[in-house]
Amino acid sequence: MTPADDALLEQRLGHKFARSALLHDALTHSSAVPEMRASQGEPYTAKAAVNNERLEFLGDAVLELLTSEYLLDAFPDWTEGQLSKSRARLVNAYSLEAAARRLHLGDHLRLGRGEEKTGGREKQTLLADAFEAVLAAIYLDAGLSAAREVLRHTLFERAFEEAGERMAESDRKSALQELLQSRGQVPAEYRVVGESGPDHQKTFKIEVWVNGSRVASAEGGTKKEAEQRAARKALKLLELAK
Repeated sequence: MTPADDALLEQRLGHKFARSALLHDALTHSSAVPEMRASQGEPYTAKAAVNNERLEFLGDAVLELLTSEYLLDAFPDWTEGQLSKSRARLVNAYSLEAAARRLHLGDHLRLGRGEEKTGGREKQTLLADAFEAVLAAIYLDAGLSAAREVLRHTLFERAFEEAGERMAESDRKSALQELLQSRGQVPAEYRVVGESGPDHQKTFKIEVWVNGSRVASAEGGTKKEAEQRAARKALKLLELAK
């Protein structure tokens, strides 16, 4: 398969490269390099290879920095633990793969014949790595502000939109535990007190107990979701009772 026109990707990114070679390198998988050089009549050496691995390395650092900055600005009241957990959710392979698919990055990858035959354009690792490499290319081409803007509309806004209340709440269970620990109390206990609905659309009711007393309850489509909602209610009540 011939890679798609990079100009289409630039439109999706909202960034026109001043140095197009950066984008070319970001989309070039190591498997393609020997064949590319052979087609140009050049001897292949690993030292001379140009692929996206070094850009991926840089992109990982840029991604972590800008994600941390975004979360600090968006959630000024969150603890370090909440920020760390949310950052991990945003920069994991699943999130990066989803962002890469929205950009149709797979269509633009330059792959060797072997990688092409084994479905490389659909592989999570290749897509996530390519996303980081493209981010690094944007950073080198136009700086942090350009990389920040691309991340905002390709990853951050979509991630929060899809995660909805779950992301906005962060990890309320951990926050509740930290509060109880700071007061010298034992961890909260979560009890399933009800289930309703068909197997494919169940609703769970969870109660949260602290020091042998029921503090709050909530419902959710999963036990984890119900626990987080119950913890959120308990946090508000306990903070008011200070």
